[in-house]
Parts: sequence; structure tokens; C-alpha cells
Amino acid sequence: MMVFTWKKVQKLLLWLFALSVVVGISMHPTSAASRELPQASNSKPAIVLVHGAYADGTSWQHVIPLLEQDDYKVTAVQIPLTSLADDVATTKRVINNQKGSVVLVGHSYGGNVITGAAAGNPQVKALVYVNAFAPDVGEKTSDLNKRYAAPPISTAIVSDAANFLYVDCGKFHEFFAQDVSKAEARVMAATQKPIASAAFEQSVNEIAWKTIPSWFMVTQSDV
Repeated sequence: MMVFTWKKVQKLLLWLFALSVVVGISMHPTSAASRELPQASNSKPAIVLVHGAYADGTSWQHVIPLLEQDDYKVTAVQIPLTSLADDVATTKRVINNQKGSVVLVGHSYGGNVITGAAAGNPQVKALVYVNAFAPDVGEKTSDLNKRYAAPPISTAIVSDAANFLYVDCGKFHEFFAQDVSKAEARVMAATQKPIASAAFEQSVNEIAWKTIPSWFMVTQSDV
């Protein structure tokens, strides 16, 4: 599934953001890469959200208003899903456009993206992985998937002529978004972004979670 049970996730994300910012910002790096960053007027970090495969930035639509109500500046990245390198580059550009500290959040495949995008960037003070991949150097998504039994959604994935993968619209609600209404799931299915199958065979060479404080949320019902 791509969408979460929002009431629980919203509360946990808000708690994680607050905790990760307190811990992350207090851990000043001592390397030559450290530098002072200009802070936004309210001194709160910017929140950058990275979606996963078969989705776009609107998959965070239920979380964004809650963060904004607490005066966080929020940006949901629209990664192209054309390759892991393209997705990392797009996310880096969004990070660099923020003022002050950043908390970077990724869901599912988006975990691969934030792992590479935040590496070596002192502006990113914390990472939050929401049911997300957290690969090591050279690890591919396909390799990580092979460690476990195929999830039910694997029966709903189809490919187009250019080897981009997407979720069969007729199976979208059942296998990808059971916890939203059928009407919302239909919109999500119609607007989903296919991912290049090659992205699952690519890896990153720099790993952000080894140097940046990171938090991981694993939900038992997200299959």
C-alpha cells in the first residue's frame, strides 16, 4: 500500500519531526564541511517530503496541512521517477532552495532518494524514513526486495512499452490505497506516476543515514 492510516501517521510524523530537529540540530558536525546556515524567521526547519513509486507529491496531502498549521514550511518534491540519479538530483535541487535547516522525509522508494540526496549536505539535519528503503552503498531496490516474499501488490504491477511500471488502475484501491475512499483512490490511480523499471536496478554511492540522525517508521499493515 502507498497511503497510510493517516491519523496515526500524522501524529507520529509530527513527533518525529520535533524530535529529529532537536537532536539533529544539536549535533553540529566537526568536519570541514560544516557551515553556518541562514535560518528562517521562525527558526523552524523546512520539511521536504519525497514520495515513492507509482505516486506523486499529492500522496502527502493529508500530512502537509498539519505541518503548515504548526508553521513549518513544507515542500513535496515531484521526483520524475525516470532514474534514481534523476530523482536524487531533483531532490537535491529542492533542498538547496530551502532557507535554513531541513528535515528530509521519504516514503518507500523515496527512501533510496533521500539516502543519496542528503549525503554530504550539512543543511539536512535529520532524515525520516516512512516505510522506506534505506540502502547501503551499492544496494539496489531489486536486491532488497529479494530478501522477502513478494508482496501482494506485485500482482498488480504492469509495464508499458518503454519499461515504465505502474499499478493496474483496476487494482489500485485494493492493493495500493485501501485506507482511502474509492473516490480518492480512483484519482490517485489516474494521476499516478509510472517509474522506470531501471530505477530499481540502480544504487547510490553515498549514504546519508550513516552520518545524519535518522528515524524509521515501519507500519505492520503497509504491505
